[in-house]
Amino acid sequence: MGSVEHQDLYDLFVIGGGINGCGIARDAAGRGLKVVLAEMDDLASATSSASTKLFHGGLRYLEYFEIRLVREALVEREVLLTAMPHISWPMRFVLPYYDDMRFEGATPTSRILGIVMPWMRGRRPAWLIRLGLFLYDNLGGRKILPGTRSLDLASDPAGRPLKDKFRKAFEYSDCWIEDSRLVVLNARDAAARGATILTRAKVTAARQVQGVWEVTVADKQRTRKVRARMLVNAGGPWVGDIIQDTMGLRSGEGVRLVRGSHIVTKRLYDHDKCYFFQGEDGRIIFAIPYETDFTLIGTTDAEHPDASIKPVCTPEEQDYLCAFASKYFEKPVTRSDIVWTYSGVRPLYDDGAQSATAATRDYTLKIDTSAGAPVLNVFGGKITTYRRLAESAMEKIGAALGGATADWTGGVPLPGGDFPVGDVARLIAELKAAYPFLSEFWARRLVRAYGSEARSVLGDAQSAADLGEDFGATLSEREVVWLMDKEFARTAEDVVWRRSKLGLRMGADRVATLDAWMEKARRNATFHAAE
Repeated sequence: MGSVEHQDLYDLFVIGGGINGCGIARDAAGRGLKVVLAEMDDLASATSSASTKLFHGGLRYLEYFEIRLVREALVEREVLLTAMPHISWPMRFVLPYYDDMRFEGATPTSRILGIVMPWMRGRRPAWLIRLGLFLYDNLGGRKILPGTRSLDLASDPAGRPLKDKFRKAFEYSDCWIEDSRLVVLNARDAAARGATILTRAKVTAARQVQGVWEVTVADKQRTRKVRARMLVNAGGPWVGDIIQDTMGLRSGEGVRLVRGSHIVTKRLYDHDKCYFFQGEDGRIIFAIPYETDFTLIGTTDAEHPDASIKPVCTPEEQDYLCAFASKYFEKPVTRSDIVWTYSGVRPLYDDGAQSATAATRDYTLKIDTSAGAPVLNVFGGKITTYRRLAESAMEKIGAALGGATADWTGGVPLPGGDFPVGDVARLIAELKAAYPFLSEFWARRLVRAYGSEARSVLGDAQSAADLGEDFGATLSEREVVWLMDKEFARTAEDVVWRRSKLGLRMGADRVATLDAWMEKARRNATFHAAE
């Protein structure tokens, strides 16, 4: 949205259209800065659409004594939940317990317990889990989410899918988040506040010229130069490459690339709770109800050699996740149950940890003025703390550029999120009443994607036929036009795997038809998000 002219001088040029880049762009634009953001592909096309899709404090990070990180994330859960109740909602997590539960051997807690209670030999006692959950309930000033309780798995529905050896469990709260939609809505809000968002526009060079950055940006149509007083390098896995190759700078800071892979299976159980499974190797995975008819299982932690190598869920990782889940579920999970896989590279700040699992999930922000004009390099971070990361970034940006203003994003809704937590059922009922042709699934999907804007997507339609071409799986022409016009979508992949997950329900022929339609629409119409 918007256009870039060579003679314009921006306050801030943000490289990277993931959650950190879009979060910073939104915050900066809301403070009155003149901002441009460039993403070399689609928004959220890398790490930010490949998470486990949770707003969570990170229960296991307590074992690493990352208390500040966990507390900040726990506080943020409810701040974010109130700002985006359409794409985020509370979930209950069931943590089955058994006597031989093990630690990940490298954790500080494991080492201390091994010294104080050597007879435990790395086992994770129930009292320690209760202590961790007590801290989890109380560190963040919880107001909306219910607290922890104990379950008798012999009688509770959560015990039915599990093996008989699991007799007790703990149940606690965290939140779901539609990760790629979170990124897009931050970009939309940034644009509404004056930012220029450029997608499929790669920054090929950035050099300091006469006290400001001169950034070269190339897309399919042209190459242009943009001037900015300051750069933000939010390149995620590519942050180091941007420092060295794009900006030509030297830095001792770096990221550790850790691949997290997930499998999506057909639905494995019939209740709406999630499972937190702990392995004999000390690692954990989640099993989460997903898109009504599926179950999401992940994640792995594997070193990834190079950001230029596209991450995939390898056969070995698929086998690992199936075997891990099968140690808990009565019915084994096999490769034949998998309907989709995805994988992303987490750019963790390189703190010298021995294992990928132990590497910090905290973020580090570094200002570099060695080229003259300042650049802020963003290392690490997790999706739950993206808003706080943006606020911390703005503190440093304000100090570098002058004229710092107050934080403002806390509690301010994202597009479509201007309704109370817990009102989703009411919105669905009202949408179905206003558009009687909608099925329950269709109405729920629209509200969960667009919230209070769902009516704007449907417009004055009196029937499904009024919505134009039917691409299948409740995706209509009118919705696709909205996604192209308002949400920067350009290809079928953008629509069916990032703006939605309808790719799970659409065959290759339907997706190909959609792609051809969108290509024709791009040639014949001017969409606001195109430039």
